[in-house]
Amino acid sequence: MTWAPDQTRATNMPGMPAMAQTYARWVNSQGGIDGHELRVLTCNEQNTTAGAAACARRAVREKAVAVVGSYSQNGRAFMAPLEAAGIPYIGGYGIAEDEFTSPLSYPVNGGVASLVAGHGMQLAGSCDRVSLVRPDTTAGDKLPELLDSGLHKASHRGAVDIPALEDAAEYTEQADRARTRAGDEKGCVTAVLGERTQTFFDSFRRLPREERKQKATVRISSVLGSVDQPVIDRTGGPHSPFEGAYVTGWYPEAGDKSWAPMRKVIQEFAFADNRVDPADAGVQTTWIAYTVLKEVVENLHQDEITATEISHALDRGERIDTGGLTPSLRWKYEDLLGAPGFTRIVNHEVTFQVVRQGRLVAQKPGFVDVGETVLSAP
Repeated sequence: MTWAPDQTRATNMPGMPAMAQTYARWVNSQGGIDGHELRVLTCNEQNTTAGAAACARRAVREKAVAVVGSYSQNGRAFMAPLEAAGIPYIGGYGIAEDEFTSPLSYPVNGGVASLVAGHGMQLAGSCDRVSLVRPDTTAGDKLPELLDSGLHKASHRGAVDIPALEDAAEYTEQADRARTRAGDEKGCVTAVLGERTQTFFDSFRRLPREERKQKATVRISSVLGSVDQPVIDRTGGPHSPFEGAYVTGWYPEAGDKSWAPMRKVIQEFAFADNRVDPADAGVQTTWIAYTVLKEVVENLHQDEITATEISHALDRGERIDTGGLTPSLRWKYEDLLGAPGFTRIVNHEVTFQVVRQGRLVAQKPGFVDVGETVLSAP
């Protein structure tokens, strides 16, 4: 099963279940996974605890062997039913704390924790003062400490914390405060509001001129998932308000050759489904998560595949090669980062990107290890 919120007032990720269905069409056209047909169930998680719990109960009822490449902030609601049924959660988006604490969760990235800690490192060399606009939620409450842990790597002062509603229609008050507190000299305003990040920067752009004089000296920034290539394209490409923005991501830039196999599958099997954008972080995460599932099932070489067999194989130390999209992934005890609240992180590498001429490109080649930075967060 793959679930994600769709048509809600907050963050939506319709590309994730759509990518899962595309992956199934492709792999079944090749004879399945080690001779097994891949049947994908999808569920609208609705960005609610009730929706997440309902999707998890359906996964149990339908005897899903794994939940793969999914998005939900409601970790407590979905993880308990999965744990009771022994169903592994492979490659969630990395937004819920339970994804990094449950023994049945196998994250493929370092989650929002790694992104935000890495973002602090990315900003430390360019920004004297940083304003952070983030959701006024339990998950959002952890972000200031993570950003500060990255900023402190360069003996930098902490960011100004500005909580905001996750589903607001406009953010003029928060934008004004963020702009003022960042200052005119080498100030940076970063927003991590998921789908509403675009709304925030629209409010920021509309501030009265006298309140944003010398605006060119204020750099804007965010993390992948809050700002990605589809958002930049929708907001004007080279003329987007995100031109020049710093962005921290989990994976190589969307144009990297490592994504070529995924692009080919999307081109041939998505059937013009515009939800499946190869530059979307949710789509990318789902591709990697199903890559994990495929390798595990192929290495089992068994007639019957069960949830227990999959989780045991991962616990035994099955090493997964994702073709350069991540470091090799393995979830044995010695591979776990062990950071408080994020014990299950095994991939603590991020990429530093910047928006140039309407495209997200690498600011610095390769991956940056942020494991120590996440560990140093309070």
